[in-house]
Parts: sequence; C-alpha cells; structure tokens
Amino acid sequence: MRTSPSLRRKLISAAAVSAALLSVGTASVAVAQDAPAQEAAVPAALTEAAPGIQAERLIVGYRTGAAEATSNKAAEADAAAKDADFQRRLGTGAALVDLGADPSKAEVADAVAEFTADPQVAYVVPDRLNKPQADPNDTEYAKQWDLFESTAGMNVPGAWPTSTGSGVTVAVIDTGYVTHSDLAANIVGGYDFISDTAVSVDGNGRDSNPADPGDYYAANECGSGIPASSSSWHGTHVAGTIAAVTGNGKGVAGIAYGAKISPVRVLGKCGGYDSDIIDAITWASGGTVSGVPANTNVAKVINMSLGGDGACTSATQTAINNAVGRGTTVVVAAGNDNENVSGHSPGNCNNIISVAATNRTGAKASYSNYGSLVDISAPGGQTSTGTANGILSTLNSGASTPSSESYAYYQGTSMATPHIAGLVALVKSANSSLTPAQIETAIKNNARPLPGACSGGCGAGLADAAKTVAAVSGGGTTTGTTFSSTTAVAIPDNGSAIESSIAVSGRSGNAPSALQVGVDITHTYRGDLAISLVAPDGSVYSLKPASSSDSADNVNTTYTVNASSETANGTWKLRVQDTAAQDTGTLNGWRLTF
Repeated sequence: MRTSPSLRRKLISAAAVSAALLSVGTASVAVAQDAPAQEAAVPAALTEAAPGIQAERLIVGYRTGAAEATSNKAAEADAAAKDADFQRRLGTGAALVDLGADPSKAEVADAVAEFTADPQVAYVVPDRLNKPQADPNDTEYAKQWDLFESTAGMNVPGAWPTSTGSGVTVAVIDTGYVTHSDLAANIVGGYDFISDTAVSVDGNGRDSNPADPGDYYAANECGSGIPASSSSWHGTHVAGTIAAVTGNGKGVAGIAYGAKISPVRVLGKCGGYDSDIIDAITWASGGTVSGVPANTNVAKVINMSLGGDGACTSATQTAINNAVGRGTTVVVAAGNDNENVSGHSPGNCNNIISVAATNRTGAKASYSNYGSLVDISAPGGQTSTGTANGILSTLNSGASTPSSESYAYYQGTSMATPHIAGLVALVKSANSSLTPAQIETAIKNNARPLPGACSGGCGAGLADAAKTVAAVSGGGTTTGTTFSSTTAVAIPDNGSAIESSIAVSGRSGNAPSALQVGVDITHTYRGDLAISLVAPDGSVYSLKPASSSDSADNVNTTYTVNASSETANGTWKLRVQDTAAQDTGTLNGWRLTF
C-alpha cells in the first residue's frame, strides 16, 4: 500500500500552475461517454504526464448510473480499493485520483489497467503536464520561416516541448568554427583534419584547433577562370542552423538547441580532400585515426554539407559504413548542380540520409540536385526570389580573416542538410535506443508531401519535425508494417533481370504515397544495376537506373515510392538487372514498409 500522497506530494511552482492554465488540450469528455476498448498492453500515452515523465495522478470518468459518478465517498472507496487516493471531483464529474510520488512505469500501468477493467469506468487518462507554447525570444526568430511557416517550414516548434536535442553531439564536418556568441555555449571540442598547409591557411597541418581562419582565395587561385571569393564561414552558418543558443534574447534559434556541436575542419582554401574527410568521419563517430587523440565528444550525428563530382568511392563508403556501424547517423547534402545526385559524392553514397533543398513555397529549389538516391527534402532557401527567402544563420563579417560576428541569409543543400541533422538530434534525444536506420525510416515515414513541385525525385517529402519526434516518443508510428524477403538471389553478369517476390496481405485500401522499399544487394560495381519495383498489377516503378559512372560497391539503401494508386494487397516484386559485363552480385533481401 502506498503511503498517503499528502505526505509526499511535490510542490507545484507558480510557473507550473500558469502553464497548466495555458493548456491547449481538447475539450473534456462527458462523464457518461463510453470509452473505446483498450488493448491489453497499456500504451505510454496513458502512463505519462509528459514524454518520459510518469504520471502521478489519473483522471477517471465513471459511467452514468455508477455510484462513483456522483458520490465522492463512493469514488474515494473505489480509489482506495485500487491502491490510489481520491483527490477531488472535476467540473465534468470525473474524479482526480493520486498514485503517490514517483510511481514506476509499471505501477502507473497497473493502476490504469485496473481502472480500465472496471465496468463502471468510462475512461481513465493521465493528468498531463502542459507548458506555455510561446515562441523563442531570439530577436531574429521571426525571419526563420524555415522553422515554422505552415507552407514550407519544417514544423520545428511543435517538436520542442518533447525534445531539444539534449545529450546529443552533432559533428559538423566543414570549414571549422569562427567564434560567435550565439553558438559558443553549445560548442564542444573538435579537430582540424586538414593536412595540406596550402589548403589549411592556418599555417600548419592537423591539430586540435578547428578554428576557421577563412577560406578566401584570389582569382584563378583555385583553377583557371575561377573568380576570387571572400571567406564563407560556411561551417559556422551550418552549425547555427543546428544548434544556435535559443531563448537568449538575441539572434537566431537552433533546431536542436539543446544539442552540442563538435566542429571538425576538413574544408579550407579551394575545398578539401577525400582523405581528410574520411579520417574526419572516422574520428567524429568514435573510430581511431593514427596520430590523432581519441575523440572525447563522439557524435551520434554527422553533418556533411559538402560534395564533389563522381561516384561514391569505396574508400568513402567504407568510412560511412563504419560510422553507421558505430551508431552514428550520417546526413549529407545532395548538391547544388540541378542534376541527378547519382553523379555527386558523397550525396550518392549508401547508408546516409541524402538531403535535397526546397524553397519558401515548398518546391524543389532551382539549384538542388534530385533523383532516386535523395531520401528527404528540407528548407534550403532561394535568395534569387528575395534575400529573406534564404536561410538565416550565424556568420562573421570578415571578408578574409575573422572580424565581427554577424548573421546572414544563405541558400543551398548545405543549408537544407543541417535542418535534417538537427532533426536527427531531436529524434535521438527523444529516443536514444533508435539506430541510424530506424531514425531515417522515422523521418521518411513522417514527412509530408511537398507543397510545391519536384521533378526528378525529392525523397519522401518535406521533413516534419513535430510529427517525427511525436512518432518516436510514442505519439505516432515510426515504421509501419514491414513485409520482407530474405531469400538470396544471384544476379547474372550482364544477363536477364531477376525478380524476388513479397506477398502482402492484411492491408486495406491502397499503398501509401511514401512506400518504403529497402534493398540489400552485394555487387562489385553497382552502376551496372537497374532496379525496379513491380506492383501487383504489373506497374513498374524505377528505383535506380544503371549508370556507367557509379563505380562504388553494393546497394544498401531505402527508396521511397509514391504507390498511392496501387492496391496494397498482392504480390510485389523487386526486379534487378545487371546491364554490363565483368561484375557480379547477389540480391540478399529486400523489404516493403507500409
């Protein structure tokens, strides 16, 4: 028997009382209303006062005619019989009962189950905590359309009551970090991986100081015909989008403002080498790099707003695979060439979240790369339609070397990518047990259709932070129902197409507009492969065309298909054909997630 809650009740601050008065919950349910049948297992939504916080009080509605519906004495006796304490009668007639201070999840679930099983009880719900839904007081927040506008914003404020990214470190593999007071509190140790002094500009090679000295260059210095450029302070802009300090009465708000940023410098004058980026991926995710001290700020999220032309090399893919194997989610820009991302690395690598950019109307930004390898879209801005239609974040005013801190609008898939990296941090903080693959699936499954046009493929749609965080916190569905095939099928070299079947049953209506098709293929030159999904009625959806320039190994990724015109039930097939000679492979398995 629990001791009386009057001896153990925690004090509620005036602020908490005010917060409760600002509740925006739904209207109360009439006492006589019958509750829907409960499942045997008690969901978290019925045991928590707030995500991760067990309820200490329950609101119990009794059926019309029950003595407990009108008699406080009867309600008190019923609560005592269920190891709870009657507190008072609400205006709706429901009873407020107390479970004592700090009950365990099991204790709350047992109490809910006991009330639910009582035929006199119409409903039982937790006495939930509510908080004021005020906007951050950051002075430039109103200009951050990308976070909150209903048309093309990422619905970030709706995620903040549940998660701010606390406990998660995001490695920004970029130009490093130039001191900024709107970021400083969220910066932790990083590293400078630039080994070539001509690129590093700072006068030395690798060291533990990831400060950005500027990446300016003169005309023709980075190639014939390339004009001069001022310093970009690119890494600082990216970092601000992810985790600028929020609620500090200045500047901008960060998407995951409770997270920490580890600046990892790989880009300097004229760019950066694959070799340095590979070591940076390895070190940031907790791997060992010869001659570099162990990382004490291991990142569970890597942001790479960078890229170049060509296939994803085996060297880069290996570093990414190893990072993901350590539990780090790798988020990469699709690129700004208005071309298929298949020709641009590392946005075309496997085992990453490849991000396309949208403009303020929710259409694909004119510059953004596209294609079947894109996983998701996020706001990247379009300054050609007005400066304020770009992405505002932290910067520096120096044309070459650092000067005073500032804020500026940029556009690019470089700006879209940190939106997703910030969302990954929110998700990982909300549910630390999720793997990179599960996080990617949750983001895709909870995206909303692009409000604007995209020709060529923009992934699962526009990411929705609030919906995704709610899903992984128990307020939605992260993965849906999955049907899979684990039967291995050999893919003949330069031969006929092979097919693998999955029988789908028990579904109602049509397939979703964001049907997830997971593919696991071992192959020594994946560019040889053409991959398609065949619906039950024979309709064919191309997932990956053959490409002579894609020399990387294997296909281990998830494609998104708008299959809303197809009946869900039936036999679905994955069709794979090797279109060129000399390389062979195996379809290890595939899956459909509805």
